[in-house]
Amino acid sequence: MQLLTCTTFLGFLLGTGIALQIQCYQCEEVKHNDCSSPEFIVNCTVNVQDMCQKEVLVKEDGIHYRKSCASSGACLIASSGYQQFCTGKLHSVCISCCNTPLCNGPRQKKRPVPSTAPAAGRVSPSGSSNASFFYSSFSC
Repeated sequence: MQLLTCTTFLGFLLGTGIALQIQCYQCEEVKHNDCSSPEFIVNCTVNVQDMCQKEVLVKEDGIHYRKSCASSGACLIASSGYQQFCTGKLHSVCISCCNTPLCNGPRQKKRPVPSTAPAAGRVSPSGSSNASFFYSSFSC
């Protein structure tokens, strides 16, 4: 039901001519994740590139990052296609997708969650996770 509501709302926005644009970090083969400063922020192509993509590559000389705008279809296909190569070892390639502004930057420090409010993505006592299929997949 939530997906139907989300899809209907997005369809309404597109039908009314409201442009959807996201900002992402963009860089090629940068070490130490230091392309997360304001000079690397770009405006993605309106209504085409609706996600941010982050690639983490483990090479002989260290960890390299690629960050960019992406279309949801291309990003989700790439991230699922590279899952088997996401080992964290030498020659590892991990691709993640997200759809909030600048979400392909450094991880935000987690704020303490009040004990009375349930946290999204928190592991339940049974050991299962509420997180979606991808680390940072599309959500409405």
